[in-house]
Amino acid sequence: TLLTVHDLSFVRAPESASPRLRAYLDRVVPRSVRRADQVLADSQATKNDLIALYGTPADKITVLLSGVSDHFTPVRDPAQLAAVRARYKIGDAPYILAVGTVQPRKNYERLIRAVATLPAEFNAVRLVIVGGRGWLQAPIYEAVESLKMADRVVFAGFAADADLPALYSGARVVAYPSLYEGFGLPILEAMRCGVPVLTSDTSSLREVGGAAALLIDPYSIEAIRDGLIRLLRNESLRTTLIAAGVAQAQPFTWERAARQLRQVYAALL
Repeated sequence: TLLTVHDLSFVRAPESASPRLRAYLDRVVPRSVRRADQVLADSQATKNDLIALYGTPADKITVLLSGVSDHFTPVRDPAQLAAVRARYKIGDAPYILAVGTVQPRKNYERLIRAVATLPAEFNAVRLVIVGGRGWLQAPIYEAVESLKMADRVVFAGFAADADLPALYSGARVVAYPSLYEGFGLPILEAMRCGVPVLTSDTSSLREVGGAAALLIDPYSIEAIRDGLIRLLRNESLRTTLIAAGVAQAQPFTWERAARQLRQVYAALL
């Protein structure tokens, strides 16, 4: 039996899942991990969690990093960028992009509050959240209403995969301040598209972003705000992180992941 564990967010960030779901996962995941002959983890951080939380032997866990599709490249065609802006009702304003399901673990409420406290020079900047509706999302929408941010926060909904490169390329910054992630693919997608990334100094995100991302404390609204200011204002920092991001994302390919997966199956058989 080969088992894949994407993350243990229901343990590390329990507030991000319903009590019923947590109870179910707390029952079945440890049992499944014990029964498996080999476990695949999406990152070293997930492997570390399996060892720390379940006492899983290290040699039973293989870290299998995800890849990034080749179609994530910078989009420079003005017509294509304008078409995507129109399709997702973004408008002409500069924007910060966040990609992921609307749910507590993505930390959108703090991100929205951070954008609300940006200096006046950034009043025209919008926050565009691309992702389908998830769970326990009511406080996120309530924050937009209470802060009177309806004209600055765009919930674009689920985006077609073909549109993502243009959505990334049109952004000034990609913000991914999740409380916990097993991997964090949007970081690498953004880097492939030549956009500076702000993400959390936690779980797998520091592993995926490395020195090519601006790492912040996801529980601090001030830290998120200050990071956004730096990436919106500091052109030298932007240039440095964009170049570093291209290099950081380069090794993450699906061909490499597939070859490694085949080796794991061969060893089991």
